[in-house]
Amino acid sequence: MSRKRIFVLFVVLVLVAVAAVAGWVAGSRIQSPAEAAARTAPPTPSPILVPVEKRVLSSNIVTRGTARFGLPQPISIAPSALKPGPGLFTTLPLRNKQLEEGSVMLTASGRPVFVLQGKIPAYRDLVPGISGDDVRHLEEALKRMGFDPGPVDGTYDQQTCAAVAKWYGRVGWEPFGPTTDQLAKIRTLERDFAEAAKNQLASADAAAVAARAVEAARAKAEHANKIVAIEVEAKVLARDRLLRGGEPLALESARASAEHAKKAAAADIAAKISDRAIVVLDPYATRTARTAADSQLQVARAGAFATRLKSELNVEAAAGEVKLAQKQLELAWAAAKAAQIDGEVTVQTAVNAQKIADLDAQLAKQRADRLAADLEAAKRKVGVQVPVDEIVFIPTLPVRVEEVTALVGDLAKGPVMSVTDNQLSIDSSLPLNAAPLVKPGMAVNIDERALGIKATGVVKRVAPTPGTHGVDGYHFYFEVAVDKTTTRLEGFSLRLTIPIESTEGAVIAVPISARSLSADGTSRVQVENNGALEYVVVEPGLSADGFVEVKPVDGTLEPGRLVVVGYENNQHTDTQP
Repeated sequence: MSRKRIFVLFVVLVLVAVAAVAGWVAGSRIQSPAEAAARTAPPTPSPILVPVEKRVLSSNIVTRGTARFGLPQPISIAPSALKPGPGLFTTLPLRNKQLEEGSVMLTASGRPVFVLQGKIPAYRDLVPGISGDDVRHLEEALKRMGFDPGPVDGTYDQQTCAAVAKWYGRVGWEPFGPTTDQLAKIRTLERDFAEAAKNQLASADAAAVAARAVEAARAKAEHANKIVAIEVEAKVLARDRLLRGGEPLALESARASAEHAKKAAAADIAAKISDRAIVVLDPYATRTARTAADSQLQVARAGAFATRLKSELNVEAAAGEVKLAQKQLELAWAAAKAAQIDGEVTVQTAVNAQKIADLDAQLAKQRADRLAADLEAAKRKVGVQVPVDEIVFIPTLPVRVEEVTALVGDLAKGPVMSVTDNQLSIDSSLPLNAAPLVKPGMAVNIDERALGIKATGVVKRVAPTPGTHGVDGYHFYFEVAVDKTTTRLEGFSLRLTIPIESTEGAVIAVPISARSLSADGTSRVQVENNGALEYVVVEPGLSADGFVEVKPVDGTLEPGRLVVVGYENNQHTDTQP
């Protein structure tokens, strides 16, 4: 048989086989109306039943964070005014060294730098006589370390000095005593105080002398006033003797005497005229007798004239005597006034001198008192002191050395190192919708299954705004303080679970899908009861992890009882015989 015939036969056989297969397939696809109706009918649903559980429900926020020790705190050394200049670092701590209260953190030029607990940094030398919160921190630290500083009142007194001395000695260091400058200052103050005390005594003596001078001036003025008063009184009496009823007595007497003398002279002249007339009329009178009579008349007339002149002079003299007495009285009054003013001036001068002497004495006393107080204060400061470059206050102890930036041989001032506390913290973030639910103090579960790590902690703080502390603007930074653990967590990325809400103990719970709402809005669950299904009205509670807490309002729900969470359809599988 030729190859061509064989090939044709093969093709025919293949076509017959294909046609047979196609006919079988087509026959199997052909259904009767009854069969088609049976196949399209819905399957009978079967309830999906799960048991009621008793469990603790909690709603959690899960995120991740990286563990670290507390934020680094820089440590700086302040220069001390008690020392001529900063020393040189002679020893420095190694990284991770633990520093307890009273530990020597480092040394500088053979002197220690101690670590004490305190909220404010050391900023001045602690010396006797000063007060403040830094002194209170020192006293509190001394008391914690077992050294009695006396009352913890923030005042550096002798009891504090003694406690500091015991502390330094206990740890093998020489306490820092008085400096050369302090001792020199005390000697200077002692010298100045002695000089001021001498000036005070001299000023007090001068003030006493000035007071006696005032007394003397007043006595002298009083004496002078009394003398001039007596003189005035004498002049008044002398004037009053010359006056009588307002008319000068001497003048009146002189005038009366003049009148009397005038009348006497007139009478004498009349007598002489009468005698001459007798002589003249006497025919027997001699010429000599007549001449004598004329002479006597002339003498009488001359005597009358002289008497008149004398009387006038006496009257004028009496008037002058009265005027003189008045003038002398006025002079006495002026002298009295002058004596009074002179006395007042002398007394006022003495009083002013006394005031100046008293002021000098007061100033001398004040200076002496001030120097005495300065000397006493300086002596109080001469004792055991704590230079500011030998102490560092840290808010929380113990701490660990994180990084040392100084080198041995550097000047002991400025930044030296950074430390962290031993509190492990975890930096993490929360999405915007979860941040309001997390509050400081909330418990946190920490784990990392791959590393076998488990720990606990609390939320320390939550940032008030998103996008801070290195997180993006869609997250809030928050920090977790890790509870004490022996597991090393530093540097590891860990899972954080924060329970937002939890039931108090185990409660009756069913899957959320088992709860449904009735037409009146009440919640209910469908339970299986001896092969039948019935509804139980419930009061829902907390829902978490796919479950919801339920409390039956009527009926009972016990753990293990079956509730309906859904239905499944039974699928019919038809095979062609």
